[in-house]
Amino acid sequence: MGNAPTARKGSEMESVKEFLVKAKEDFLKKWEIPAQNTAGLEQFERLKTLGTGSFGRVMLVKHKETGQHYAMKILNKQKVVKLKQIEHTLNEKRILQAVSFPFLDNTNLYMVMEYVPGGEMFSHLRRIGRFSEPHARFYAAQIVLTFEYLHALDLIYRDLKPENLLIDQQGYIQGYNKAVDWWALGVLVYEMAAGYPPFFADQPIQIYEKIVSGKVRFPSHFSSDLKDLLRNLLQVDLTKRYGNLKNGVNDIKGHKWFATTDWIAIYQKKVEAPFVPKFKGPGDTSNFDDYEEEEIRVSFNEKCAKEFAEF
Repeated sequence: MGNAPTARKGSEMESVKEFLVKAKEDFLKKWEIPAQNTAGLEQFERLKTLGTGSFGRVMLVKHKETGQHYAMKILNKQKVVKLKQIEHTLNEKRILQAVSFPFLDNTNLYMVMEYVPGGEMFSHLRRIGRFSEPHARFYAAQIVLTFEYLHALDLIYRDLKPENLLIDQQGYIQGYNKAVDWWALGVLVYEMAAGYPPFFADQPIQIYEKIVSGKVRFPSHFSSDLKDLLRNLLQVDLTKRYGNLKNGVNDIKGHKWFATTDWIAIYQKKVEAPFVPKFKGPGDTSNFDDYEEEEIRVSFNEKCAKEFAEF
């Protein structure tokens, strides 16, 4: 009787291992033989800008034939080349090809993906100030599972921040070396629970100095378990940082702060979300900020053909 929980935990860990091995096999097949598609800009009705970035924007679009809504990422080729992001963009396209359909024209690169109507976590965090620890733990658990999956595929995310996390209709997050991701998890958990990041200053060099000092100040309302987890994630010494040690992700999943987390139930979306976004129907953008719209201009001459021959 006394060994039942231990046996169940061991069985769950084996199931996770088997899932990750199979996931890597499937990913490598798709990576080596990417799917082909014949999509084109003329097949979509462009509705609204959902977000903007350094060399493009993301728009809500509607497929004219099926009526299905998608998020279309539009990247200006010349800006991608100028910012030396060619290899990064080509890798992103290949990695996302399993869940999106990419295409290009003379001026832009396009990646069409599932539309997630719940909006950015950043918007919800800004609106209410900070999340309670159970609320922050709910999201943190999903990110831990996501990183466990990506790292099993030998992929590193490197861009974890509230602006890049989208919340679906059920209230769940849509789905260097790997230690970078665990540092970023620590920064995100801190910001979710505090309402502000652990390192901030007027000048970038001052932020850098605070980071390398290895000193983090915690708000008084943080629990002792949360402080302990963050000290181990926001650890400057890579040989001591959780997620990067011998036990890998299990040091994080087994931490006291996650003691109440049912990892399998989180993965299966069986845990009640602490916040479920209001959703009026397909194409609803009320959970996103408003942006100034711009016309998509396509040149008569092909730009950067050599650089994006593999796109």
